[in-house]
Amino acid sequence: MLFAAVAVGLAGCAPSTSGGGGDGKDAKSGTLRVWLFREVGNQPKEKVVSEVVDRFEKRHEGVKVDVQYIPVDSRAERIKGAFNDPASAPDVIEYGNTDTAGYVADGGLADISEEFRGWKAAEDLDDTARQSVTVRGKQYGVPLFVGVRALYYRTDIFDDLGLKPPRTLAELGTAARKIRAAHKDMYGIAVGGAYTYGAMPFIWAHGGALAAEKKDGSYASALDSAAAKKGITAYTSLFGDDNCPAGTCAKMGGNDTVEAFAGGKAGMAIGGDFNRQAMENGKVKGDYAVVPLPGVKEGEIAPAFAGGNNIGVLKSTGHRTLAVRLAEELAGKDTQEKLFDAMGFLPTFGDVRKKAAEREPFVKPFVDTLEAGTEFVPASPAWGRIDASLVLPGMFQQIISGKADVDGAAADAAAEMDEAFSQ
Repeated sequence: MLFAAVAVGLAGCAPSTSGGGGDGKDAKSGTLRVWLFREVGNQPKEKVVSEVVDRFEKRHEGVKVDVQYIPVDSRAERIKGAFNDPASAPDVIEYGNTDTAGYVADGGLADISEEFRGWKAAEDLDDTARQSVTVRGKQYGVPLFVGVRALYYRTDIFDDLGLKPPRTLAELGTAARKIRAAHKDMYGIAVGGAYTYGAMPFIWAHGGALAAEKKDGSYASALDSAAAKKGITAYTSLFGDDNCPAGTCAKMGGNDTVEAFAGGKAGMAIGGDFNRQAMENGKVKGDYAVVPLPGVKEGEIAPAFAGGNNIGVLKSTGHRTLAVRLAEELAGKDTQEKLFDAMGFLPTFGDVRKKAAEREPFVKPFVDTLEAGTEFVPASPAWGRIDASLVLPGMFQQIISGKADVDGAAADAAAEMDEAFSQ
Protein backbone atom coordinates (compact mmCIF):
# COMPACT_ATOMS: atom_id res chain seq x y z
CA MET A 1 0.00 0.00 0.00
CA LEU A 2 1.24 3.47 -0.46
CA PHE A 3 1.06 6.46 1.73
CA ALA A 4 4.16 8.07 0.59
CA ALA A 5 5.10 5.04 -1.41
CA VAL A 6 1.80 4.40 -3.16
CA ALA A 7 2.00 7.88 -4.58
CA VAL A 8 5.27 7.59 -6.46
CA GLY A 9 4.81 4.99 -9.21
CA LEU A 10 6.15 6.20 -12.58
CA ALA A 11 6.68 3.64 -15.31
CA GLY A 12 3.83 1.67 -16.80
CA CYS A 13 1.80 0.64 -19.79
CA ALA A 14 -1.39 1.67 -21.55
CA PRO A 15 -4.80 0.52 -20.33
CA SER A 16 -5.69 -3.03 -21.24
CA THR A 17 -9.43 -2.93 -20.64
CA SER A 18 -11.88 -2.34 -23.44
CA GLY A 19 -15.51 -1.71 -24.15
CA GLY A 20 -17.25 1.61 -23.84
CA GLY A 21 -16.58 4.94 -22.23
CA GLY A 22 -18.42 8.00 -21.07
CA ASP A 23 -20.75 9.49 -23.67
CA GLY A 24 -22.68 11.93 -21.50
CA LYS A 25 -25.22 9.28 -20.51
CA ASP A 26 -25.93 8.00 -17.02
CA ALA A 27 -26.82 4.37 -17.63
CA LYS A 28 -28.47 2.49 -14.78
CA SER A 29 -27.39 -0.96 -15.98
CA GLY A 30 -24.41 -2.57 -17.67
CA THR A 31 -20.84 -3.16 -16.57
CA LEU A 32 -18.98 -0.95 -14.12
CA ARG A 33 -15.23 -1.21 -14.48
CA VAL A 34 -13.06 -0.68 -11.41
CA TRP A 35 -9.29 -0.37 -11.07
CA LEU A 36 -7.86 -0.96 -7.61
CA PHE A 37 -4.23 -1.23 -6.52
CA ARG A 38 -2.71 -4.66 -6.13
CA GLU A 39 -1.10 -4.89 -2.70
CA VAL A 40 1.59 -7.24 -1.48
CA GLY A 41 -0.49 -10.18 -0.24
CA ASN A 42 -3.58 -8.97 -2.06
CA GLN A 43 -5.98 -11.84 -1.34
CA PRO A 44 -7.48 -10.42 1.89
CA LYS A 45 -8.22 -7.16 0.07
CA GLU A 46 -9.80 -9.05 -2.82
CA LYS A 47 -12.06 -10.92 -0.39
CA VAL A 48 -13.34 -7.72 1.20
CA VAL A 49 -13.90 -6.07 -2.18
CA SER A 50 -15.63 -9.18 -3.51
CA GLU A 51 -18.18 -8.95 -0.68
CA VAL A 52 -18.89 -5.32 -1.56
CA VAL A 53 -19.28 -6.16 -5.24
CA ASP A 54 -21.60 -9.11 -4.59
CA ARG A 55 -23.82 -6.96 -2.38
CA PHE A 56 -23.83 -4.12 -4.92
CA GLU A 57 -24.77 -6.37 -7.81
CA LYS A 58 -27.66 -7.88 -5.84
CA ARG A 59 -28.98 -4.42 -5.03
CA HIS A 60 -28.72 -3.18 -8.62
CA GLU A 61 -30.42 -5.44 -11.12
CA GLY A 62 -28.72 -5.63 -14.50
CA VAL A 63 -25.43 -4.33 -13.14
CA LYS A 64 -22.12 -6.20 -13.35
CA VAL A 65 -18.95 -4.99 -11.63
CA ASP A 66 -15.60 -5.88 -13.20
CA VAL A 67 -12.68 -5.31 -10.80
CA GLN A 68 -9.08 -5.30 -12.00
CA TYR A 69 -6.09 -5.02 -9.67
CA ILE A 70 -3.33 -2.95 -11.25
CA PRO A 71 0.32 -2.76 -10.15
CA VAL A 72 1.08 0.31 -8.06
CA ASP A 73 4.36 0.97 -9.83
CA SER A 74 2.68 1.25 -13.24
CA ARG A 75 -0.39 3.13 -12.16
CA ALA A 76 0.76 6.61 -13.23
CA GLU A 77 0.98 5.96 -16.96
CA ARG A 78 -1.94 3.57 -16.91
CA ILE A 79 -4.31 6.07 -15.31
CA LYS A 80 -3.03 8.86 -17.55
CA GLY A 81 -3.79 6.60 -20.51
CA ALA A 82 -7.32 6.09 -19.19
CA PHE A 83 -7.86 9.84 -18.96
CA ASN A 84 -6.84 10.17 -22.61
CA ASP A 85 -8.86 7.18 -23.87
CA PRO A 86 -12.38 7.18 -22.40
CA ALA A 87 -13.38 4.18 -24.51
CA SER A 88 -11.07 1.92 -22.53
CA ALA A 89 -11.19 3.75 -19.22
CA PRO A 90 -12.65 2.36 -15.98
CA ASP A 91 -15.55 4.03 -14.19
CA VAL A 92 -13.97 3.93 -10.72
CA ILE A 93 -10.32 4.03 -9.66
CA GLU A 94 -8.20 3.86 -6.54
CA TYR A 95 -5.49 6.51 -6.45
CA GLY A 96 -2.85 7.90 -4.11
CA ASN A 97 -4.13 10.94 -2.25
CA THR A 98 -1.22 13.18 -3.26
CA ASP A 99 -2.35 12.70 -6.88
CA THR A 100 -5.74 14.37 -6.43
CA ALA A 101 -4.83 17.87 -7.62
CA GLY A 102 -2.84 16.56 -10.59
CA TYR A 103 -5.63 14.27 -11.73
CA VAL A 104 -8.14 17.11 -11.43
CA ALA A 105 -5.88 19.35 -13.50
CA ASP A 106 -5.67 16.58 -16.10
CA GLY A 107 -9.46 16.60 -16.31
CA GLY A 108 -9.74 12.95 -15.37
CA LEU A 109 -11.76 12.93 -12.14
CA ALA A 110 -15.44 13.76 -11.83
CA ASP A 111 -16.58 16.49 -9.44
CA ILE A 112 -18.85 14.60 -7.03
CA SER A 113 -19.34 17.46 -4.55
CA GLU A 114 -23.13 17.25 -4.61
CA GLU A 115 -23.16 13.53 -3.87
CA PHE A 116 -20.43 13.96 -1.26
CA ARG A 117 -22.56 16.49 0.63
CA GLY A 118 -25.40 13.99 0.69
CA TRP A 119 -23.22 11.09 1.86
CA LYS A 120 -24.13 10.73 5.54
CA ALA A 121 -20.92 8.86 6.43
CA ALA A 122 -18.88 11.91 5.35
CA GLU A 123 -19.89 13.62 8.60
CA ASP A 124 -17.44 11.36 10.46
CA LEU A 125 -14.46 11.78 8.11
CA ASP A 126 -11.40 13.41 9.63
CA ASP A 127 -10.45 16.81 8.22
CA THR A 128 -7.26 15.66 6.52
CA ALA A 129 -9.02 12.82 4.73
CA ARG A 130 -11.64 15.29 3.52
CA GLN A 131 -8.88 17.65 2.40
CA SER A 132 -7.22 14.86 0.41
CA VAL A 133 -10.19 14.66 -1.97
CA THR A 134 -10.80 18.41 -2.12
CA VAL A 135 -9.46 20.84 -4.71
CA ARG A 136 -10.60 24.47 -4.56
CA GLY A 137 -13.58 23.59 -2.44
CA LYS A 138 -14.86 20.73 -4.59
CA GLN A 139 -14.69 17.00 -3.90
CA TYR A 140 -13.21 14.60 -6.45
CA GLY A 141 -13.45 11.29 -4.65
CA VAL A 142 -13.94 9.62 -1.28
CA PRO A 143 -11.12 8.69 1.15
CA LEU A 144 -10.35 4.97 1.43
CA PHE A 145 -7.65 4.77 4.11
CA VAL A 146 -5.00 6.89 5.76
CA GLY A 147 -1.47 6.24 6.95
CA VAL A 148 0.73 8.25 9.30
CA ARG A 149 4.14 7.93 10.88
CA ALA A 150 5.18 7.84 14.52
CA LEU A 151 8.34 7.10 16.52
CA TYR A 152 9.53 3.50 16.79
CA TYR A 153 12.09 2.93 19.55
CA ARG A 154 14.09 0.02 20.99
CA THR A 155 12.68 -0.85 24.38
CA ASP A 156 15.72 -2.95 25.31
CA ILE A 157 18.20 -0.18 24.46
CA PHE A 158 16.13 2.43 26.28
CA ASP A 159 15.92 0.22 29.37
CA ASP A 160 19.65 -0.50 29.36
CA LEU A 161 20.49 3.23 29.15
CA GLY A 162 17.78 4.35 31.56
CA LEU A 163 16.06 6.38 28.85
CA LYS A 164 12.39 7.25 28.59
CA PRO A 165 10.51 7.83 25.32
CA PRO A 166 11.27 11.42 24.26
CA ARG A 167 8.63 13.99 25.16
CA THR A 168 9.99 16.75 22.92
CA LEU A 169 12.05 16.94 19.75
CA ALA A 170 14.95 18.27 21.82
CA GLU A 171 14.77 15.18 24.05
CA LEU A 172 14.69 13.03 20.93
CA GLY A 173 18.01 14.50 19.82
CA THR A 174 19.52 14.02 23.28
CA ALA A 175 18.38 10.38 23.45
CA ALA A 176 19.70 9.71 19.95
CA ARG A 177 23.17 10.96 20.87
CA LYS A 178 23.24 8.93 24.10
CA ILE A 179 22.37 5.78 22.16
CA ARG A 180 25.05 6.50 19.55
CA ALA A 181 27.63 7.16 22.29
CA ALA A 182 26.86 3.82 23.95
CA HIS A 183 26.49 1.83 20.71
CA LYS A 184 28.97 3.04 18.09
CA ASP A 185 27.64 0.50 15.57
CA MET A 186 24.11 1.98 15.73
CA TYR A 187 22.39 5.18 14.71
CA GLY A 188 20.68 6.88 17.64
CA ILE A 189 17.79 7.65 15.34
CA ALA A 190 17.93 6.64 11.69
CA VAL A 191 17.19 9.69 9.55
CA GLY A 192 17.50 10.20 5.82
CA GLY A 193 18.35 13.19 3.68
CA ALA A 194 15.94 11.79 1.09
CA TYR A 195 13.21 10.99 3.64
CA THR A 196 10.82 13.84 2.81
CA TYR A 197 7.87 12.52 4.80
CA GLY A 198 10.01 11.90 7.87
CA ALA A 199 11.37 15.45 7.75
CA MET A 200 8.10 17.30 7.20
CA PRO A 201 6.86 16.88 10.80
CA PHE A 202 9.88 18.84 12.05
CA ILE A 203 8.90 21.78 9.84
CA TRP A 204 5.24 21.63 10.89
CA ALA A 205 6.06 21.14 14.60
CA HIS A 206 7.99 24.42 14.57
CA GLY A 207 5.03 26.26 13.05
CA GLY A 208 6.33 26.19 9.50
CA ALA A 209 4.61 25.19 6.29
CA LEU A 210 5.59 23.86 2.89
CA ALA A 211 3.54 26.44 1.03
CA ALA A 212 0.83 29.04 1.52
CA GLU A 213 -2.34 29.22 -0.55
CA LYS A 214 -3.12 32.59 -2.16
CA LYS A 215 -6.58 34.12 -2.58
CA ASP A 216 -6.70 32.99 -6.21
CA GLY A 217 -6.09 29.36 -5.22
CA SER A 218 -2.47 29.28 -6.34
CA TYR A 219 0.43 28.57 -3.99
CA ALA A 220 3.69 30.15 -2.91
CA SER A 221 6.50 28.34 -1.12
CA ALA A 222 6.88 28.95 2.61
CA LEU A 223 10.10 26.96 3.06
CA ASP A 224 12.14 30.11 3.56
CA SER A 225 9.99 31.41 6.44
CA ALA A 226 11.61 31.74 9.86
CA ALA A 227 9.43 29.00 11.35
CA ALA A 228 10.12 26.55 8.53
CA LYS A 229 13.85 27.16 8.80
CA LYS A 230 13.72 26.31 12.53
CA GLY A 231 12.23 22.95 11.61
CA ILE A 232 14.77 22.39 8.83
CA THR A 233 17.55 23.15 11.30
CA ALA A 234 16.12 20.74 13.86
CA TYR A 235 15.95 17.91 11.33
CA THR A 236 19.35 18.44 9.72
CA SER A 237 21.01 18.70 13.16
CA LEU A 238 20.39 14.95 13.53
CA PHE A 239 22.96 14.23 10.80
CA GLY A 240 26.51 13.81 12.04
CA ASP A 241 28.93 11.36 13.60
CA ASP A 242 27.19 11.75 16.98
CA ASN A 243 23.98 10.21 15.60
CA CYS A 244 23.59 9.38 11.89
CA PRO A 245 26.77 10.09 9.89
CA ALA A 246 26.17 12.45 6.98
CA GLY A 247 28.25 10.38 4.57
CA THR A 248 25.76 7.52 4.84
CA CYS A 249 22.52 9.05 6.07
CA ALA A 250 22.31 11.97 3.64
CA LYS A 251 21.40 9.52 0.87
CA MET A 252 18.94 7.44 2.88
CA GLY A 253 15.22 7.46 2.15
CA GLY A 254 12.29 6.29 4.23
CA ASN A 255 12.66 2.61 3.40
CA ASP A 256 16.36 2.78 4.32
CA THR A 257 15.61 4.17 7.77
CA VAL A 258 12.93 1.55 8.41
CA GLU A 259 15.26 -1.21 7.27
CA ALA A 260 18.01 0.12 9.53
CA PHE A 261 15.72 0.00 12.55
CA ALA A 262 14.20 -3.38 11.66
CA GLY A 263 17.71 -4.76 11.16
CA GLY A 264 18.83 -3.70 14.62
CA LYS A 265 21.04 -0.86 13.42
CA ALA A 266 19.15 2.04 15.00
CA GLY A 267 17.74 2.92 18.40
CA MET A 268 14.85 4.89 16.89
CA ALA A 269 13.19 5.54 13.54
CA ILE A 270 10.22 7.43 12.18
CA GLY A 271 7.97 4.82 10.58
CA GLY A 272 4.38 4.24 9.61
CA ASP A 273 1.66 1.98 10.88
CA PHE A 274 2.19 0.28 7.52
CA ASN A 275 5.79 -0.61 8.50
CA ARG A 276 4.83 -2.92 11.34
CA GLN A 277 5.32 -6.13 9.40
CA ALA A 278 8.88 -5.12 8.53
CA MET A 279 9.60 -4.77 12.24
CA GLU A 280 7.95 -8.09 13.06
CA ASN A 281 10.04 -9.77 10.37
CA GLY A 282 13.23 -8.07 11.56
CA LYS A 283 15.73 -8.46 14.38
CA VAL A 284 13.82 -6.05 16.63
CA LYS A 285 10.74 -8.24 17.03
CA GLY A 286 9.68 -8.17 20.68
CA ASP A 287 12.09 -5.33 21.48
CA TYR A 288 10.34 -2.24 20.16
CA ALA A 289 7.42 0.05 20.92
CA VAL A 290 5.84 3.08 19.30
CA VAL A 291 4.90 6.54 20.56
CA PRO A 292 3.74 9.62 18.66
CA LEU A 293 6.59 11.76 17.38
CA PRO A 294 6.77 14.56 19.97
CA GLY A 295 6.51 18.24 19.20
CA VAL A 296 8.55 21.21 20.35
CA LYS A 297 6.86 21.41 23.77
CA GLU A 298 6.10 18.57 26.17
CA GLY A 299 2.62 17.23 25.57
CA GLU A 300 2.62 18.19 21.89
CA ILE A 301 2.55 15.74 19.00
CA ALA A 302 4.39 16.74 15.84
CA PRO A 303 1.92 16.99 12.93
CA ALA A 304 2.41 14.03 10.59
CA PHE A 305 1.86 13.81 6.87
CA ALA A 306 -1.41 11.98 6.26
CA GLY A 307 -0.84 9.69 3.32
CA GLY A 308 -3.28 7.17 1.99
CA ASN A 309 -5.51 6.30 -0.93
CA ASN A 310 -8.84 7.52 -2.27
CA ILE A 311 -11.55 6.17 -4.54
CA GLY A 312 -12.51 8.39 -7.47
CA VAL A 313 -15.01 8.40 -10.33
CA LEU A 314 -13.75 9.20 -13.80
CA LYS A 315 -15.31 12.12 -15.59
CA SER A 316 -15.67 9.92 -18.66
CA THR A 317 -17.95 7.38 -16.98
CA GLY A 318 -21.24 6.57 -18.66
CA HIS A 319 -22.61 5.28 -15.34
CA ARG A 320 -22.12 8.28 -13.06
CA THR A 321 -24.83 7.56 -10.50
CA LEU A 322 -23.88 3.90 -10.16
CA ALA A 323 -20.17 4.73 -10.10
CA VAL A 324 -20.57 7.21 -7.26
CA ARG A 325 -22.69 4.77 -5.27
CA LEU A 326 -20.11 2.03 -5.74
CA ALA A 327 -17.27 4.38 -4.75
CA GLU A 328 -19.14 5.24 -1.54
CA GLU A 329 -19.61 1.55 -0.74
CA LEU A 330 -16.00 0.67 -1.52
CA ALA A 331 -14.89 3.43 0.88
CA GLY A 332 -17.77 3.11 3.35
CA LYS A 333 -17.50 2.47 7.07
CA ASP A 334 -18.18 -1.25 6.87
CA THR A 335 -15.60 -1.73 4.13
CA GLN A 336 -12.95 0.36 5.90
CA GLU A 337 -13.44 -1.62 9.10
CA LYS A 338 -13.01 -4.89 7.22
CA LEU A 339 -9.97 -3.58 5.32
CA PHE A 340 -8.38 -2.68 8.64
CA ASP A 341 -8.87 -6.23 9.88
CA ALA A 342 -7.71 -7.72 6.57
CA MET A 343 -4.86 -5.40 5.57
CA GLY A 344 -4.17 -3.07 8.49
CA PHE A 345 -5.35 0.00 6.56
CA LEU A 346 -6.25 2.79 9.02
CA PRO A 347 -9.84 4.00 8.56
CA THR A 348 -10.53 7.62 7.65
CA PHE A 349 -13.64 7.77 9.84
CA GLY A 350 -12.99 8.78 13.44
CA ASP A 351 -15.55 6.43 14.96
CA VAL A 352 -14.37 3.43 12.94
CA ARG A 353 -10.74 4.20 13.76
CA LYS A 354 -11.54 4.36 17.49
CA LYS A 355 -13.04 0.86 17.35
CA ALA A 356 -9.99 -0.38 15.44
CA ALA A 357 -7.63 0.98 18.10
CA GLU A 358 -9.63 -0.75 20.83
CA ARG A 359 -9.21 -4.09 19.02
CA GLU A 360 -5.56 -3.55 18.12
CA PRO A 361 -3.55 -1.55 20.69
CA PHE A 362 -0.56 -1.27 18.35
CA VAL A 363 -2.30 1.38 16.26
CA LYS A 364 -3.09 3.67 19.22
CA PRO A 365 0.02 5.91 18.79
CA PHE A 366 -0.90 6.38 15.13
CA VAL A 367 -4.52 7.11 15.97
CA ASP A 368 -3.36 9.61 18.63
CA THR A 369 -1.19 11.23 15.96
CA LEU A 370 -4.14 11.50 13.62
CA GLU A 371 -6.40 12.88 16.32
CA ALA A 372 -3.79 15.50 17.25
CA GLY A 373 -3.98 16.95 13.76
CA THR A 374 -2.14 16.08 10.58
CA GLU A 375 -0.91 18.00 7.56
CA PHE A 376 -1.03 17.46 3.82
CA VAL A 377 0.92 18.55 0.77
CA PRO A 378 -0.25 21.59 -1.26
CA ALA A 379 -3.37 20.76 -3.28
CA SER A 380 -1.66 21.83 -6.48
CA PRO A 381 -0.76 19.83 -9.60
CA ALA A 382 2.71 21.36 -9.22
CA TRP A 383 3.35 19.23 -6.13
CA GLY A 384 3.91 16.17 -8.31
CA ARG A 385 6.67 17.99 -10.19
CA ILE A 386 8.18 19.33 -6.97
CA ASP A 387 8.20 15.87 -5.40
CA ALA A 388 9.59 14.19 -8.53
CA SER A 389 12.31 16.85 -8.81
CA LEU A 390 13.47 16.03 -5.25
CA VAL A 391 13.39 19.68 -4.23
CA LEU A 392 13.16 18.99 -0.49
CA PRO A 393 15.73 16.16 -0.42
CA GLY A 394 18.06 18.39 -2.44
CA MET A 395 17.68 21.12 0.16
CA PHE A 396 18.34 18.79 3.08
CA GLN A 397 21.35 17.23 1.37
CA GLN A 398 22.89 20.62 0.59
CA ILE A 399 22.70 21.50 4.28
CA ILE A 400 23.84 18.10 5.57
CA SER A 401 26.85 18.06 3.25
CA GLY A 402 27.88 21.57 4.27
CA LYS A 403 27.54 22.90 0.73
CA ALA A 404 24.95 25.46 1.85
CA ASP A 405 23.60 26.89 5.09
CA VAL A 406 19.95 26.67 6.05
CA ASP A 407 19.13 30.18 4.83
CA GLY A 408 20.68 29.64 1.40
CA ALA A 409 19.37 26.13 0.84
CA ALA A 410 15.84 27.08 1.95
CA ALA A 411 15.84 30.13 -0.33
CA ASP A 412 16.96 28.04 -3.31
CA ALA A 413 14.35 25.36 -2.62
CA ALA A 414 11.62 27.98 -2.21
CA ALA A 415 12.57 29.50 -5.56
CA GLU A 416 12.34 26.07 -7.23
CA MET A 417 8.93 25.48 -5.68
CA ASP A 418 7.65 28.89 -6.77
CA GLU A 419 8.80 28.23 -10.32
CA ALA A 420 6.84 24.97 -10.35
CA PHE A 421 3.77 26.65 -8.85
CA SER A 422 3.86 29.35 -11.55
CA GLN A 423 3.75 26.90 -14.46
